[in-house]
Amino acid sequence: MASRSSVALVTGAGSGIGRATACMLAANGTKVGVLGRTRLELEEVAAEISAQGGEALVLEADVSEEIPMRKAVDALVSAFGGLDIIVANAGINGVWAPIDDLQPFEWDETIAVNLRGTFLTLHTTVPHLKQNGGGAIVVVSSINGTRTFTTPGATAYTATKAAQVAMVQQLALELARHQIRVNAVCPGEIDTSISENTSLRREEETAIPVDWPVGQVPITGGKPGRSQDVAEVIRFLVSDEARHITGSPVWVDGGQGLLR
Repeated sequence: MASRSSVALVTGAGSGIGRATACMLAANGTKVGVLGRTRLELEEVAAEISAQGGEALVLEADVSEEIPMRKAVDALVSAFGGLDIIVANAGINGVWAPIDDLQPFEWDETIAVNLRGTFLTLHTTVPHLKQNGGGAIVVVSSINGTRTFTTPGATAYTATKAAQVAMVQQLALELARHQIRVNAVCPGEIDTSISENTSLRREEETAIPVDWPVGQVPITGGKPGRSQDVAEVIRFLVSDEARHITGSPVWVDGGQGLLR
């Protein structure tokens, strides 16, 4: 009996890095569950994948909510027969403000999406990877909280991004016996729409008084990277070519983090 095609779940798949990753994996023959909160965006991604000759399933869910996530993962496994690849990409910048101005509910929202969302994504999918005898997980973190700490007021955000890398390294050992690899990508400035969910307050109180060189991304002459630049690294990390890589954060920032 012929083996089935690989199946991937990509969260935050409606735009940016998630969208680019979903399309790239589908172009390689992987069936993809595109998960997010905005159905219209997800349907556009699914249509793009279908036009390329690939297969995609729209999964509308909030990664911070347990029951919708369980239902979405079950629907994906039921439709495509299993699960092999997890890309935990969904996240928000949230509110960036001085620590005494950042409100508890604003802190909680960032933690809920970025950290609880990563936990629930893995919590609901790892049993299926174990059942299949292995798989690959990539968590999309950031240079913030892992290489740089100079983004004004981004305490909640950097805390979640640092925690994501800690989770990756912890789980790389825990899941190795199940032949499940776990890695992280840590993008720098990438041309995505994440700034739309950023609220910046009282920047003058938290900004670091340093004059950066013109353009913060050396390899591109100051221009942001592209979502495809990150997606290419994710595609490699979930492939058999990366079979001996686990527990590793990979910075995809064009050297930006080294300036800071």
